[in-house]
Amino acid sequence: MSSSRSLGQASSPGVQRHLSAAEARAQAQQIAFGPVLFQACWVMRKVGMLEAIGRSGAEGLTLEGIAERSKASRYAVKVLTDIAATAGVLWRREGRFGLTKTGHMLAFDDMTGVNMNFVGDVCYRGMEHLGEALSEGRPAGLVEFGAWPTIYEGLRHLPEPAKGSWFAFDHFYSDRSFPEALPHVFASRPRTILDVGGNTGKWALTCLRHDPDVRVVAVDLPGQLRELERAVAAAGFADRLTTVSADMLDAASALPSGADVIWMSQFLDCFAEEEIVAILRKAAAAMTPETRLFVLETFIDRQRFDAAALCLAATSLYFTVMANGNSRMYRAEDFVPLVERAGLRVAEQIDDVGLGHTLLRCAKG
Repeated sequence: MSSSRSLGQASSPGVQRHLSAAEARAQAQQIAFGPVLFQACWVMRKVGMLEAIGRSGAEGLTLEGIAERSKASRYAVKVLTDIAATAGVLWRREGRFGLTKTGHMLAFDDMTGVNMNFVGDVCYRGMEHLGEALSEGRPAGLVEFGAWPTIYEGLRHLPEPAKGSWFAFDHFYSDRSFPEALPHVFASRPRTILDVGGNTGKWALTCLRHDPDVRVVAVDLPGQLRELERAVAAAGFADRLTTVSADMLDAASALPSGADVIWMSQFLDCFAEEEIVAILRKAAAAMTPETRLFVLETFIDRQRFDAAALCLAATSLYFTVMANGNSRMYRAEDFVPLVERAGLRVAEQIDDVGLGHTLLRCAKG
């Protein structure tokens, strides 16, 4: 197996320098009041308060100026700037407020905005059911949106803004990894790509646009396939697309054979370990010695930055509470043995694809 680095930890999130009791207590209070701070910053972003303060530059704004530009009451501005300033989101000098570097990220950084909307619109209310979800092994928080067994059955029926925030979160990361993955996938000049978990068709369209001779066979649940078919048809590539409706959790389901490449992007993290092994065995059954299986995932222990590892660990709890109750964002050290149990081997591992993805090229063992 080749890799840009070893399978050891890329970083050690949570490792602290020596803290005094006062410093440790201060950090503990940030966690204790974390939900309050999140809501305050999220509201300030949504009503344009952070942006207005940011546009004022080094001069900053007075309370009156903030209220005028955000159409908020003086009371609202007062309580929000108090918590934002004490949390290091705003600076305060001589009665004027401006954005710190952290505040600038909250106001203008696309990734931060996508993550905040995902947490606020999709996860926040459901997180109250975390203990229930962990003890019962089901997405107990999904009841906030509907009675589906998993979020995937209800994805097309989610209310706004939850639906939009879910897809924005999903696409933000995959859209930045697909262009970097293309050269690896097309290095062997595949004529047919089997896209397992086709979702909205982003990867299928990426491939169809990249190579005018390639065909894509997309496998997913019926609801997802309808959206995928519409997207591909609208782009004018319907003649090079085939769809196969299948539930990968159904023991009787199988993957069609004959593809040069099998592709699974941000798909296997939607399943528990034993389910991943079962799905990969279905892939192995559809492969020849020449077939290349590519798995694109974000692994907690393959991140260059502690903040990225924290985001992934937090996303695991979305799977616990909202998605299905038993999957997670995996560590590579836990995931690679699952590939091997399925009768496959990791022939190549490419890290730092897009925003922290790892691309595994797998072959029959």
